[in-house]
Amino acid sequence: MWPSGHFGARSRPRNAAIGRFQTEPSVESRTADLPRVLGLWDATSVVVGAIIGVGIFFNPRDVARVTGGTEAALLAWGIGGTIALLGAFTFAELGRLRPLAGGQYHVLRDAYGRPPAFLFVFCNLTAVQAGGVAIIAVVCAQNLGVALHGRDPAGPWVMGLATLLTWALVGVNVIGVRSGAGLQDATVIAKLVTLGALVALAAAIAPGHAALDAGPPAGAHALTFPMLFSVDGGRGGGRTSHGPARHRPGRGDRGGGVPARELGLLPPPRLPRGLRREDARRRRLLRGVARPRPPLNAQFLAGPRLTWAMARDGLFFPIFARLHARFSTPVPAILLLGVLSTGLTLGLGLERTDRLTTGVVVVDASFFALTGLALPILRRRERAADRGPAWIAGAAFVFAALELLAIAGSVLEQNARVLALSGLAWIGAAAMTWALFFRRAR
Repeated sequence: MWPSGHFGARSRPRNAAIGRFQTEPSVESRTADLPRVLGLWDATSVVVGAIIGVGIFFNPRDVARVTGGTEAALLAWGIGGTIALLGAFTFAELGRLRPLAGGQYHVLRDAYGRPPAFLFVFCNLTAVQAGGVAIIAVVCAQNLGVALHGRDPAGPWVMGLATLLTWALVGVNVIGVRSGAGLQDATVIAKLVTLGALVALAAAIAPGHAALDAGPPAGAHALTFPMLFSVDGGRGGGRTSHGPARHRPGRGDRGGGVPARELGLLPPPRLPRGLRREDARRRRLLRGVARPRPPLNAQFLAGPRLTWAMARDGLFFPIFARLHARFSTPVPAILLLGVLSTGLTLGLGLERTDRLTTGVVVVDASFFALTGLALPILRRRERAADRGPAWIAGAAFVFAALELLAIAGSVLEQNARVLALSGLAWIGAAAMTWALFFRRAR
């Protein structure tokens, strides 16, 4: 998490207002002008909302199909939970060292220099955040259609609703962090209440017995990416959780254990008869009802702050360092994320949006590995009095190693290789963008 940072303390801008926007390019005052408004409850809502999102509802199916058995599926999720827990420890300690808005960007910049930090934010904006918004918006629209009509909606209806959801949340987050956080809090509460009802329903209905529709056998590394897309929310939420310093780092990341207790993760023989494959229509209906929009909103609370922080350092187009004079939000960065995610949604279409998952996670895992390896570097350079125990550096190293193994496994797995290599190629494209346009930036 990044809870010991903040969205910024208010201060008088040194530069004149430009239209309805104000810009503050000073590196030394990186967090100025972003109001500190998120408390512990808001930060926790961001993390829980990101974790209990859409991935946990459709990826358990994929993991179960690949493994072909209950034990192997649970082992895969156990590995994912371990990675998430190690990531929580890692980001908690980094939150102590860099209590700043856009924290992961500052970590990578201070540990490795400007180029890796630029690559991270560029890829996060164009692939991880934009791709995540596209995936989540489409799945939300699909399931809302099922909840309203009891059947799968038509493709144009899904694309239109996904676009509408995206831009509605753009508007909410433009108005202010407080409005975005309020929506996040409300949807998380609705999500938890609905999931509690589903758990009670599962306990009340006798389990059925149906054969698992398993796919062809695959290596253990093939399990990693559907699972990582679901558990990744807790770590991604850390980019937006900028509560006061008294909110200890990493508390919200304990939510990483929540997915393992969700109904969607129960092994197939233990699922209630009404939620089994032979009753897919009712299952999709329940999933649609149980899926408010917190993970989609969390993307707009997170990504634009990273873009803003990098532009403020002079490593991106200056317009994205501007804040709205009234709302104190990075409006250009929020709008950019909305445009990119809408382009992916409409450009890929309904049938190809799900292919984004592997590429998105490959890109994200690459920079999580770099971030994990940055922790021992920063701890060695900076002997801060308020620092965690020494074993956290070891946990960060193991976390980074597991992320790298997951990437290697995706490249070795035939079914995921093309998409995984596409994700790595996008990092290469970001490097070319840096070399051509931003290498000589101040």
